[in-house]
This record gives sequence, structure tokens and C-alpha cells, in this order.
Amino acid sequence: MDRKVQIDTFSRFTRVSRETITSLEKYERMLIKANKDLNLIGKSTINQIWTRHFLDSSQVIDFINKNDKTLIDLGSGAGFPGLVLAIILKDRKIPVKVKLLEKSPKKMNFLKKIIDQLHLNVDLIDKNIFEHSEKLSEDIIVSRAFKKLKIILELIHNQAENWKKIFVFLGKTGNEELLQASKIWDIEYKQRVSVTSNDSIIIEVNSLKKK
Repeated sequence: MDRKVQIDTFSRFTRVSRETITSLEKYERMLIKANKDLNLIGKSTINQIWTRHFLDSSQVIDFINKNDKTLIDLGSGAGFPGLVLAIILKDRKIPVKVKLLEKSPKKMNFLKKIIDQLHLNVDLIDKNIFEHSEKLSEDIIVSRAFKKLKIILELIHNQAENWKKIFVFLGKTGNEELLQASKIWDIEYKQRVSVTSNDSIIIEVNSLKKK
């Protein structure tokens, strides 16, 4: 899929303004440049940024609304999905405070440059989540290409409180990960097939209890 078709596909799905597309084009250029040294995304996806990363990250945007106050992205990496969501939320004038949690100083530096360039109201938390002593108290927790589902659920169970929704992006092993996690957890969740890959799913967890 060529770049223009990718951008058109993204625009139809998200319904963002031309100004926001321009911001994402800036993000794209900075990502391609930084990727040469930082390995932020796989080289095989460098020509598919708009679908493989921007569109993929945006899939949960319609499940975030003005009643939600805060969102945290665990292991944000190149900013997916948290930074893309922050850009679209700004476009939609939904005042959700977005926080990106990332332990790599080099990736943090990259994220800060994007935030500054695009004038985003996003907080960076430079912590290893597994060594983070403070409780997470955000309304929404998102995670994409971070850890296996059972590790994410254990982490949230131990360190998060008063959350409303958890969105976890799962790849080809998603259904197997769900099966394994359900042996340990009682999970109330909704499952959706990814719009960017029939092999991938996104789950929205609404309730989590250890068996």
C-alpha cells in the first residue's frame, strides 16, 4: 500500500483534521530519522508507518471520552499507542491527560522531541514499571508490544488502582495468551479483531480478579 493510500485510510478511520495529518507527517519524518540509530520500529514496517503504527495505535480512540481524565501507556517505546492517541485526542478536543511510561533514556529523549515539536500536553515518566513504587491511578491503561498478557495483568493487579479500562494490543499469539491468562485470572473483557491485521486482536479489560 503506497503512502498516500495509507494516509487516506488513516484519515477515513480517524476523521482528523488536515492540521493533525501535518503533525503526524512531522512525527513520521522524525521517527524515520531517529530509527536509524534507535531501532524504534522494525525496518520491515518503515514504509507502513501510517497503517502498521499510526492506524493500529488509533483503534481504541472511540472508546475514550470526556468522562475519562487520565491515560497511561506502559512501555511507550516510539510512542505507540499513547502518543498517537494524544495527538488524536487533541484534534477531538478531548482533555484526557496522557502519560507515557518508558525506561529507555534514548527513547524518552525521542518522545520529548515529538511532544515539544507538536506542542502536546503529555507527561513523560522515565521509570522501569517493574521498579516503579508508586501506584498507577490512571483511568485508562494501554499497552502495545510491551510484555506478555499474563505479565501485564499481574503488573496491573499489583500496581494499579481505580482504573476503568485496560486496552491491550495482542499479536498472533493473542488467543493463546488469553487462554493462559484465564487460568490465573477471572477477566471480564471485550475482544476485537485488529483493523490492520486479521491475526491480531485488541482486548478491553473491564474487570480483573485473581482466581
